[in-house]
Amino acid sequence: MATGGNAIRGTRVGAGPMGEQDHGFHAERIAVSYWDALGNETVRYFAAGIPDEEIPDTIDSPHSGLPAGRDQQNPPALAKAEPYKTHLAYVKERRTEEEAETLLDDALKQLRERRGLE
Repeated sequence: MATGGNAIRGTRVGAGPMGEQDHGFHAERIAVSYWDALGNETVRYFAAGIPDEEIPDTIDSPHSGLPAGRDQQNPPALAKAEPYKTHLAYVKERRTEEEAETLLDDALKQLRERRGLE
């Protein structure tokens, strides 16, 4: 029984001989390790010629979501999360009580005038 199979099934066109591992030029790179507060290590790769000041000092750890730094003994601490502020809280930061009273009185006066109550 003859099987009429396709010899190139499952391969890319121009892939070269089966099992060929070198598909082009690989640039030089360096591995940089980052650690989070839980001790998880994350390795990031950068081009070998990149200046050290362009390599970030901290990243977000994909394992825990915590910040991760390059110093294993002193990983960065989680920044204190600011509580959610309402619109009113932001307004109170910008206005004094006296300003708020004046604005409220003016707004009520305009509303009453529109409704014909004053």
